[in-house]
Amino acid sequence: MNLSPVVIAIPMYFILMGIELLVLRFQKNPSYRLNDAITNINCGVISQVTGVFLKVLSIGVYTFFFQKFAFFQIPNNIWTFFILFFLYDFCYYWAHRMSHEINLFWGGHVVHHSSEEYNLSVALRQSSTQTIWTFMFYLPLAFIGFDPVFLVLVSGLNLLYQFWIHTEVIGKMGFLEKFMNTPSHHRVHHGRNPKYIDKNHGGTFIIFDKWFGTFQEEEERPTYGITTPVNSWNPVWVNIAHYANMKQEISMIKNWKDKIRYLFNKPGWLPAYLGGYRPVKDVGPEYRKFDTVVPPPLNWYVFFQYVILMGLTAFFLFNLDKIDAATKVGLSFLIIWTTVSFSGIFEQNKWYHLQEIIRVAVFAVSIWFVLVGLIPENISKFILFAYAGVSYIWLWYNSGTVKKFQTAVNKTPQNV
Repeated sequence: MNLSPVVIAIPMYFILMGIELLVLRFQKNPSYRLNDAITNINCGVISQVTGVFLKVLSIGVYTFFFQKFAFFQIPNNIWTFFILFFLYDFCYYWAHRMSHEINLFWGGHVVHHSSEEYNLSVALRQSSTQTIWTFMFYLPLAFIGFDPVFLVLVSGLNLLYQFWIHTEVIGKMGFLEKFMNTPSHHRVHHGRNPKYIDKNHGGTFIIFDKWFGTFQEEEERPTYGITTPVNSWNPVWVNIAHYANMKQEISMIKNWKDKIRYLFNKPGWLPAYLGGYRPVKDVGPEYRKFDTVVPPPLNWYVFFQYVILMGLTAFFLFNLDKIDAATKVGLSFLIIWTTVSFSGIFEQNKWYHLQEIIRVAVFAVSIWFVLVGLIPENISKFILFAYAGVSYIWLWYNSGTVKKFQTAVNKTPQNV
């Protein structure tokens, strides 16, 4: 069973998001949109699924250095836990800060900042590649001699702490603002306003930002998102969009020295002959959030499919030690394919209807194999036919509504 604190806390995430949604509705704060929230969670799903395979890089390398080169053998007790928690957050600060200040590393972190809303679902909008660029920042803890098991526990708790600070429901928190990371401090971090860019990098503690000159108090309400919006609900594209842009820009750079500088300078840097550094611009009155609209029946269809996907994802994450490598790869592909399919529906891509018909069939067969040995065969068959039947009837019954909607969309721009 997967004992990661982040995975174990998944049910609590959804309960808290539900409570936040109700409070925001009461406050008449429209910071939840179905397409954005599902994309946020989809990014988190893909991050967790791909993380199954990247653990060899992060935990594996850490364990290797711990076993071979540790200077001390730090005992596992309550006091060393608190010391490690503090030191981990110090390493996190620098990993996080460099993820903002190095263009290549920003490609692994930009995913988390690309939502134009700010709510608890944004906390789940995690990258699938960030570990590649940041795992080395924690290796000093291996040389000191902190147990890998303790590190996994502390890293999970650090990430859990950061979940609740992704909200506008909670204002400033008095004395805690002096040394802890709070919703107010982290709202600043997610702002794309020039004064808020690259500020407040702390995970649990804000003191590191105050010590190293990256602290900014929350003043006016931030405008959330990134300076070059990704304008897509596709979680795979969200993960690779910055790298695709880097590929395009680096092809315009003439020499290798400048190409390397481009990789490791701040995002926005270009050689002088291409215009030089591009500073962050103020958010003007013309700014509009990316949005798309689909008929209500399709929103309900996505929600229905999403509940099913969450069940499969939970089964996958909680039973990793019981699943063979081929099944892990197959289920990972299916989960990622399903999240991309949702984006096709939200964006009304031409390919979404045909591929959704195929995906439902593949998904139903996969459910069959997952349920074998877990529940009686007759019940498995009923679940399989019920899922596929409801899905296909829903798509067929609402096809007329969708066609009328698409005709209207062709006459009127959809993105606002």
